[in-house]
Amino acid sequence: TRDLFQPRLVYVDTSFSTIKLKAKDTSGREHLITLKLKTKYPTESPDCYVDLPLPFSVSWTPQSSLTDIHSQFLAALESLKAFWDVMDEIDQKTWILEPEKPTRSATMRRIAIGNNVSVNIDVDPRHPTMLPECFFLGADHVVKPLGIKLSKNIHMWDPENSLLQNLKNVLEIEFPVRATLEKSDFTMDCGICYAYRLDGAIPDQVCDNFQCGQPFHQTCLYEWLRGLMTSRQSFNIIFGECPYCSKPITLKMSGRKP
Repeated sequence: TRDLFQPRLVYVDTSFSTIKLKAKDTSGREHLITLKLKTKYPTESPDCYVDLPLPFSVSWTPQSSLTDIHSQFLAALESLKAFWDVMDEIDQKTWILEPEKPTRSATMRRIAIGNNVSVNIDVDPRHPTMLPECFFLGADHVVKPLGIKLSKNIHMWDPENSLLQNLKNVLEIEFPVRATLEKSDFTMDCGICYAYRLDGAIPDQVCDNFQCGQPFHQTCLYEWLRGLMTSRQSFNIIFGECPYCSKPITLKMSGRKP
């Protein structure tokens, strides 16, 4: 196609010390590599900046050229093709809460499951179809059954299937798709500051009362509970009352204060 014959050079500065090259993997995704040439070039290898989930090491000799780096970059892209295929399917067929604009190096996704319930997955780029690290966020009465299903159905995980299909199978769920939903379908905003994103964080604390389920930012809930006369703290756990329904609520600080 015409794209295949476009120049690989996309930028060079006036001093010819910074060069940007583009490459396409066999799935058609475009990638950039930025090269910064050193004063001893070509004796020394240029510094290479890429958006990859794994380290990119260049094999270089004084006889090497930028074309050699581009070829090595292409090889690295092909080795990660299966990983990006997995992540692209997740991005296209689920509602990604975080990161808002995933980079090609991002291995983590927070996927919406339902009202104030989500799962954090961290995919191994070397083995993208294997079971990723999973961490559920939400009220206990919703999260615990999901954890039980994951443990019970783990034998069903089939590396021949896509990661998304495996998650559906073992969790026995269908993931909501953002394209068919509005943000208002999920009461995601913090019940204290009424915002969704606060200093880069989104609400990840949820009232466990089945009739409430209101989410809060950790920072907001911490400040709220700390101001209550009736709240108490034991080590890194604060006990108090939900600002909405007044039922007992706990906040685990995970060893750090917001």
